[in-house]
Amino acid sequence: MMICIDDKWFDDAEVQRQRAYYLAAKPYSHVILDGFLKSDVALSLYQNFPKLSEMKTHYKGVNENKAEDSGFGKHHPLFTAVRDDLMSKEFVKVVERITGISGLIMPDDEMGYGLHQGTDGSFLDVHIDFNIHATKNLHRRLNLLLYLNKHWKTEYGGDLEMWNSTMTACENKVTPLLNRCLIFETADHTYHGYAPIHLPEHESRKSMFGYYYTPLPADLKYHDTTFRARPNEGLLKRVKTDVKEAIKNQIKYRLKQFGLIQFYYDTIFKAKTEK
Repeated sequence: MMICIDDKWFDDAEVQRQRAYYLAAKPYSHVILDGFLKSDVALSLYQNFPKLSEMKTHYKGVNENKAEDSGFGKHHPLFTAVRDDLMSKEFVKVVERITGISGLIMPDDEMGYGLHQGTDGSFLDVHIDFNIHATKNLHRRLNLLLYLNKHWKTEYGGDLEMWNSTMTACENKVTPLLNRCLIFETADHTYHGYAPIHLPEHESRKSMFGYYYTPLPADLKYHDTTFRARPNEGLLKRVKTDVKEAIKNQIKYRLKQFGLIQFYYDTIFKAKTEK
């Protein structure tokens, strides 16, 4: 049926099982699909994952340290094949049945799919995601994260933390193991992130992402990705994070309001993050 995604996920009984899991999951709706891709495809993606130096965008700041790349044309063709499977009508229908969200769309751009990678010291502080596509009238609804780490060890850390809506407790963790796919709701209460990882020189935390959207409702107000400090991270970190995020969100909201957000990404953002 699919070039890359394992056929078992299209079985009606399996879809129903995952639907039940999704509805019952805590602290917010999600599913974990182990063995998501055909095993040879997952192994090949791991073996052909680009080096950190080959990744286009590098984030390094108060709240994140990671690299990102959506330019699949320059990487192994299997990355494009997986992306095409994720965008296919057949798989989108499966995701819609599991989540109960209809009309899902994965945009064919850097806000729809890509790769993430982090080496020793990489982290992504707890946050909620931006809720509206920068240049299209689309409402972000779901994240799909496909982990590609063959030899991951517990001592590396790097579990995806899922926090409750009040940011008082981490209520679930997902270890980033090879061929594990995590799909979860994106909303104003779905806080997630990962703590600094501890890796040997030859290792990195690798994943592929896909973001699903629906048409934009008229009354939805834009917000950017918004970071929050964990309760144990100290007053200084909390103040720095809260002030930075308040300023950033106000600027991004105005840029979006006046149709200048793409200009920002093409100029200031590009100059800060691209190597």
